[in-house]
Amino acid sequence: MVHDTNPDEPDGPSPEELAAIEAEWPLIAAEMALVEAESRLLTADRLSDLDWRRLRRAERRVAREMAALLATAPAAAWAALAA
Repeated sequence: MVHDTNPDEPDGPSPEELAAIEAEWPLIAAEMALVEAESRLLTADRLSDLDWRRLRRAERRVAREMAALLATAPAAAWAALAA
C-alpha cells in the first residue's frame, strides 16, 4: 500500500488541534455515553426504568457539556462543530 505524504505537512495533529480536542473531550465522552445508552435501548430484550434513566441522564450530560463548551470559547466551539 502506497501512502502519498506531503513533506510540508507533519504526521499527526498540531498542538492547536490537540488543544481543541482536549477542550472538546468532555463533550465527546458525553456523546459516547449517549450512544451507549441509545444502543442499549435498541438492543435490549426487556427495558428497565434504569435504562430510561440512563438515557435521560446521558442526554442531560450532552446538553450540559455543550453549554459549557459554548460558554468557554463560543467562536472556537462553533468552528469545531461546523468542521
